Amino acid sequence: MRDVCRLLKLAWPYRAWLVAALGLSLVTLLANVGLLALSGWFIAAMALAGISGIPINYHYPAAGIRALAILRTLGRYAERVVSHQASLRLLAGLRVWIFRRVEPLAPARLEGYASGDLLSRIRADIDCLDTFYLRLLAPVLTALFACLLFILFLWHFSFAVALATALLLLLAGGFLPLAVHLLGRKPGARVTRTSSELRTAVVDGLRGMEELLAYDAAGRQKERVEELNRRLLADQARLAGLAGISAGGVGLCSGLALWLSLVISIPLVRAGSMSGPQMVMLGLFCQAAFEAVLPLPPAFLLLGQTLAAARRIFSLVDEPPAVSEPQKPSPLPANAAISLRGVGFSYGDGVATLEGIDLELSPGRKVAVVGVSGAGKSTLLALLLRFREYDSGSIILAGREIREYDGEDVRRLLAVAGQQPFLFNATLRENLLIARPGAVEEEMVAAARMAGIHDEIAALAQGYDTPAGEGGVKLSGGQVRRLAIARAILKNAPILILDEATSSLDTESERIVQAALEKLMQGRTTICIAHRLSTVQRADLIVVLDKGRIVETGTHAELLRSGRVYTKLYELQFEQPAA
Repeated sequence: MRDVCRLLKLAWPYRAWLVAALGLSLVTLLANVGLLALSGWFIAAMALAGISGIPINYHYPAAGIRALAILRTLGRYAERVVSHQASLRLLAGLRVWIFRRVEPLAPARLEGYASGDLLSRIRADIDCLDTFYLRLLAPVLTALFACLLFILFLWHFSFAVALATALLLLLAGGFLPLAVHLLGRKPGARVTRTSSELRTAVVDGLRGMEELLAYDAAGRQKERVEELNRRLLADQARLAGLAGISAGGVGLCSGLALWLSLVISIPLVRAGSMSGPQMVMLGLFCQAAFEAVLPLPPAFLLLGQTLAAARRIFSLVDEPPAVSEPQKPSPLPANAAISLRGVGFSYGDGVATLEGIDLELSPGRKVAVVGVSGAGKSTLLALLLRFREYDSGSIILAGREIREYDGEDVRRLLAVAGQQPFLFNATLRENLLIARPGAVEEEMVAAARMAGIHDEIAALAQGYDTPAGEGGVKLSGGQVRRLAIARAILKNAPILILDEATSSLDTESERIVQAALEKLMQGRTTICIAHRLSTVQRADLIVVLDKGRIVETGTHAELLRSGRVYTKLYELQFEQPAA
């Protein structure tokens, strides 16, 4: 029930469209049922008039039939237009809502979700909610109002016919939907879950196809996809069977209502308390009334699937952010020093990833952080970027605890050129302008020139309007890195973070990228994370991390003379073993 209330709350901003769709659906339904009933009365009355020779005014009934036919047609068209508008607006709003709720969770809270699973929640699960609003909520409300009006109308002619029809409507529109919901709840929930697993398996398989082929594991991945597909089809077959049974049940109740109406009405006609045309009208009216409850069993059949999708969405958006933003953030200066004092951090497993980190990052200073994999370098950057919350100590920015500033304000001071820069499946221009959407063409081109990528972009047929492809697949590794550096240049932030910016590059690409970085670092506070010690030798300060602690600090020459951890790292990279 709590999930249903939350879904209703999400639909509240679109209540005008939903109410309009509901009203048009009700009008169309009443017009359709009234058209069939009035047509039956009119045909029977005209036949009796012809047999008996009694004159009849056929103008008003004929006009009523035409009016109801026109109303039904226009109402159906308007209902489709309005309901689709309501659906599309609602889905668009829900996607924006979930993005706004998920964005503060990145990247720390989303690391436990597979990309295919996240895609399934944001796309397929949101689409599932459309079933709740327009295939469940609207039909239920329409059926309630319509059935109440139908029973009152029948009551005017015969209490017995009204009672019999009400019981059958209750059976077809109440007990039957409840029964198919209970029977289809588990298969529906499994459909949602299995669909997500299947999408994740397919996405992971496609993205990791090279590794699967290299390690001869494509067959196992195929078997997993086939097994998930079999499970999904089996549950969908169960739901389809229940849908067929429920549709037959509604049809049976509709036929029974027609025959019960005739059985009850025939004695009344013989007794003279009801006319023949009225008997025909009531019979057709009772049969047509079940159009109101016809959508309910299929909608309730999908309720389990819909609620499972809603729970998956709510479980994601209810995750608490890894970093808490201040209620009243302090204003941040354009440039400032950063000071780390006794900073400690753990991922929650009881093992300290960082412990007792003391570091001064003065404006314009170049600081390099080195160490073996797992030493805590990337974690340190995540704390500075406000992606994670440190457990102990202080990070002081411009004289205040960094927690006192809004995370977005802190990140405006930082430009990042990482080891795995991400490019969206958009044009090179759009990927560059992510850093500064308001930048003009000249600024963008100047940044690309500084990064050594402009000439290569200009040589492309579409220039800056060339699509980058998914993840930058249409570019080489060196081009992707230089495009990321151009993006960092375009942002023009006072603090630059280089996270393995030259790793996995060939010698020529590294030379070009390193030259671009040298230009970028001029006049900026720079924090450089590197495994290749050749890229940090000219740093003002080199900090050596080992098992989450700072074990050495100094310049390249000072650390080499010390003969400790840095020296061993240097020897491993640059000294060849004797033949």
